[in-house]
Amino acid sequence: MEVKLTGGPCQDFMARLLLLIFCMWVPVLGRVQNASVSSSSANVLNIGALFTFNSFIGKAAKPAILAAVEDVNSDLTILEGRKLKVIFQDTNCSGFIGTVEEVRSLSTGTCLQELECRSFDMGVLACVALQLMEDNVVAVIGPQSSGIAHVMSHVMNEFHVPLLSFGATDPTLSALQYPYFLRTTQSDYFQMHAIAALVEFFEWREVIAIFVDDDYGRNGISVLGDALAAKRAKISYKAAFTPGATRNEINDLMAGVNLMESRVFVVHVNPESGLSIFSVAKVLGMMKDGYVWIATDWLATVLDSSDTVDPDRMNELQGVIALRQHIPDSDFKKSFTSRWDKLKNKGISSVNSYAFYAYDSVLLVAHALDVFFKEGGNISFSSDPKLHDTNGSKLHLSTLHAFDGGHQFLETLIGMNITGLSGQLQFDSEKNRIHPAYEVLNIGGTGVRRIGYWSNYSDLSVITPETLYKSPQKANSSNHLYSVIWPGEITAKPRGWVFPNNGKPLRIGVPNRVSFEEFVAKDKGPLGVRGYCIDVFEAAVSLLPYPVPHTYMLYGDGSRNPDYSDFVYQVVENKFDAAVGDITIVTNRTRIVDFTQPFMESGLVIVAPVKETKSSAWAFLKPFTVQMWAVTGVFFLFVGAVVWILEHRINSEFRGPPSQQLVTVFWFSFSTMFFSHRENTVSTLGRLVLIIWLFVVLIINSSYTASLTSILTVQQLTSRIEGIDSLISSNEKIGVQDGSFAWNYLIEELNIPVSRLVHLRDKEEYAEVLKLGPKDGGVAAIVDELPYMQLFLAKTDCIFGIVGQEFTKSGWGFAFQRDSPLAVDLSTAILQLSENGELQRIHDKWLSNKECISQLNQVNENRLSLSSFWGLFLISGIACFVALTVFTFRALFQYRRYSPEEGKDEEDEIESPTRPSCLDFIDKKEAEIKEALKRKRQPIDSSDG
Repeated sequence: MEVKLTGGPCQDFMARLLLLIFCMWVPVLGRVQNASVSSSSANVLNIGALFTFNSFIGKAAKPAILAAVEDVNSDLTILEGRKLKVIFQDTNCSGFIGTVEEVRSLSTGTCLQELECRSFDMGVLACVALQLMEDNVVAVIGPQSSGIAHVMSHVMNEFHVPLLSFGATDPTLSALQYPYFLRTTQSDYFQMHAIAALVEFFEWREVIAIFVDDDYGRNGISVLGDALAAKRAKISYKAAFTPGATRNEINDLMAGVNLMESRVFVVHVNPESGLSIFSVAKVLGMMKDGYVWIATDWLATVLDSSDTVDPDRMNELQGVIALRQHIPDSDFKKSFTSRWDKLKNKGISSVNSYAFYAYDSVLLVAHALDVFFKEGGNISFSSDPKLHDTNGSKLHLSTLHAFDGGHQFLETLIGMNITGLSGQLQFDSEKNRIHPAYEVLNIGGTGVRRIGYWSNYSDLSVITPETLYKSPQKANSSNHLYSVIWPGEITAKPRGWVFPNNGKPLRIGVPNRVSFEEFVAKDKGPLGVRGYCIDVFEAAVSLLPYPVPHTYMLYGDGSRNPDYSDFVYQVVENKFDAAVGDITIVTNRTRIVDFTQPFMESGLVIVAPVKETKSSAWAFLKPFTVQMWAVTGVFFLFVGAVVWILEHRINSEFRGPPSQQLVTVFWFSFSTMFFSHRENTVSTLGRLVLIIWLFVVLIINSSYTASLTSILTVQQLTSRIEGIDSLISSNEKIGVQDGSFAWNYLIEELNIPVSRLVHLRDKEEYAEVLKLGPKDGGVAAIVDELPYMQLFLAKTDCIFGIVGQEFTKSGWGFAFQRDSPLAVDLSTAILQLSENGELQRIHDKWLSNKECISQLNQVNENRLSLSSFWGLFLISGIACFVALTVFTFRALFQYRRYSPEEGKDEEDEIESPTRPSCLDFIDKKEAEIKEALKRKRQPIDSSDG
């Protein structure tokens, strides 16, 4: 019998699993075939331990596991007198790369007679799994390798034995296909989100991922890509190397990534091979200023596990940022650390985080078994009916036993909540440990410096995560880190990118215009292009603190202006690195590219033929709207009537026959317009009303005079088209410049039929179609952007003009590929150009300053309306109302005294045979009423005497 597997890191999983099962079953030949094996009364409970002893993680894990077993067995409150026994098996592997040449002699009881492996003895792993099954283990601690964990999880699923890994961090191991896998360490899912938070915090947009090409490396970097995408960043390049790659292979890989744009490197490798990455980077000059290195927790594991500090090694790591799984401080942790010198293996100077997780794995199993037994659980094993021998088979698969209480024990493990060395040990619904947290370290000098923490609860912070759990109010203000010393011993944050060192300049697309060439056009000079936009771009680039090698590439055939939407899309298609020109920033373009700060304000306007307006005999009516004239006239009469009422009883100038009084009201009302009223006001209320009204009249007269002066002295132009509304309502042709976004805007936003739109090539065609007009094959108006129209009008002697207002607001900017850091830096440079006046100087150089001094007749829009004066009318109206109210109450009070109620004694009445009506009373002079009231009081005074 022969089984072969082709070598390589991407072997088909089923082939590997098949080999594993073949090897695993063989040594049980000749064993007693019991249907069920019970060990409920056994005093010794077997647990397995699978990991590589001679590794950074394994050297710390083994003494930690032994210490945990010792502590559990010495604690009489756990397991009710039962003892744990750990069965160690050394996997002695780092991956699945190998070829099984021959499997034979199956009946000899040995696992494999002949086996050839390049970097991992698959037969050893098979025998390891089998030996653990032979010992009826109730749980397995390990493995540390994510790749081995994938395979072992399938085996544990079959035998219902929980697999508790303290070192396998591959995020995909949490999938539903591995129900018996339980991770007692943190998943790389959270570590990659911590790295994404760092990238966002330092405002980088791209990183290069350097990783080992196995399950651990690939799956971790895949999660990193998703985490960065959620923060609008990305992995620009994935640099993978095979497990066991030689130094020359790593050198070639690093030399390649050094030619790329990004200078932010994320290193996600195994502890055993990771240091060679930095050694090669040091030789290639990649550990100097401008570079950023972020290492996952493997580097902290290496540094924590070293016997002594190696100066040469630390020199290679200066400025590196590393993550370390955060272990909260506790008395339990301090006690264990103090025992470490007696427990540790040779080569381990201090305890690393994986030692804590290994210890807690045993502790979790012990406490879970204690609960399992108290809930009536039973340790028993039975044959798996799915495993049976085929005819002639010598494997005797029916002799293998599964853990009957495995599922119940797994549920107990998942539901546990204990406090171990690594903190609270509890699992969420996805079987990940709750409260994942990492320390952010900065390597400098001969040691490391903690600059902050990350947790999925509080993000980045300088406050410990456990403190933030207890004080949530501190979490909102904690998103920061301490200062970092970067490679090259600099404290300023590196930019994180450079122009690729591959000899290729930046490809700048430029529209090949045939009209309005003052903005941008083809040229025979060294640059190949010229114009206002080019000068602005060159001036902005010159302000950048780094060189920007670039070359201009024309877009368009030169016969007509190119379509600018297609032009911008060339940047998306990576045909250009950027687009420079008179590019309008509109919504649909911002979705696909990044624009700089606008360097020119713009907006759509309407240009149409205009003619001079002749003076009208009725021009004096134009300053006010009809509504304004009407309200003003009404108020003149109203105020005159109010003043008449207030003055009539006491002022002889406001008395007389009705016809004379009516004339007086009209005369007084309108004479106040010119402040020529001859009637004097003597009452306090009348004077109050009049002075407020004269103030209103003053304002109205001044406004009217200014508006009329403007109408009569400034040359007025008029057009049949008054604005965008009148243009839309007509059915006449509209001209639009070639390539302009205005074409789509008029169709999609304003619903103008395509049949009404006409493409126009250049300024000469603009003038021609406007002169012809819609009746002779021309257009009624042209819709284009303001900068073009200003340039066009300046060269046409103002026979055309802008009608209406700008009906869109936008600007021109330079377009870059999404997340390009150049867009941000150039935006800052453009603002500097604007502040120092250079932008205006470039404008004056290329664009004409001539403007049409005539203006369009927009009387309807500029006439003074009631909206400008309603406040004055309101004040005057309130004053009139208050005065009339006071006057009315005063008159009624006098009338009541003047006409006593019935039933009074005759001596209390005024000598009058009949009572006058209210109107007659109001018409009486004030002096007569006062005299009558005086006579009324005299008899009363005499009788009292």
